[in-house]
Amino acid sequence: MVAGTVLRARGVDVSLGGRRILAAVDLTVRPGEVVALLGANGSGKSTLVRAALGVVPTSAGEIRLFDQPLASAPWRRIGYVPQRIPAVTGVPTTACEVVRAGLLSGHRLRRGTRAQAVAALDAMGMAALAHRPVQEMSGGQQQRVLIARALVREPDLLVLDEPTTGIDLGTIETFVATIDRMRRAGTAVVVVLHETESFAAMLDRAVVLRHGRVVHDGPPPPARAEHARPEHEHAHPHPVEPDGVLGDLVGGGDA
Repeated sequence: MVAGTVLRARGVDVSLGGRRILAAVDLTVRPGEVVALLGANGSGKSTLVRAALGVVPTSAGEIRLFDQPLASAPWRRIGYVPQRIPAVTGVPTTACEVVRAGLLSGHRLRRGTRAQAVAALDAMGMAALAHRPVQEMSGGQQQRVLIARALVREPDLLVLDEPTTGIDLGTIETFVATIDRMRRAGTAVVVVLHETESFAAMLDRAVVLRHGRVVHDGPPPPARAEHARPEHEHAHPHPVEPDGVLGDLVGGGDA
């Protein structure tokens, strides 16, 4: 079981494209907690997790991971599933290679990582496609590869940005069962969701954002129909995610 605080954000502001996206946000996540980030499109959910992982800069406040500042955060202990697979080069990359990248240590792969990668893909129902280039896969299949790459690390903090988008119900159930086993072992989970149904049984708290501010931090509230109304469909701009930090989180690195 991990000791201390896994994630702590205090008074965090983020401005992108001249617009204030997050305002004075506080968030604390402890070992073994499963915390949902909820809110309308454009409320700042994805920006908050990207800021917490150092992918986008903050303009005020402080973020600490495992009681360390972002500059010295132990990225190897963190698994991150973004909304979509990062841009890939024209060189074909197989699903197995993508997942194995999550096990890089000092730019080298230890023996046995291929078997670990295939096992992680198998947990997502993707073992049969282990050697297929991700460029040839559907969006849902790519999402499952990203999940496998995060899970293969056996992280102490797992950050998921709308992880169930584009994947079938059976895979969702397998994925949620895997997350449940991990949190019982002490892994903290922060998950961005539009609806909580799949994760409801294991959620400890919900943090609801509205226009970049935390308006609720406590028991998961019931679904609110207005989240789907057109006036809530306002998206904030996000910069291209830099290779450095994102590479450490979803592609390995030696930090």
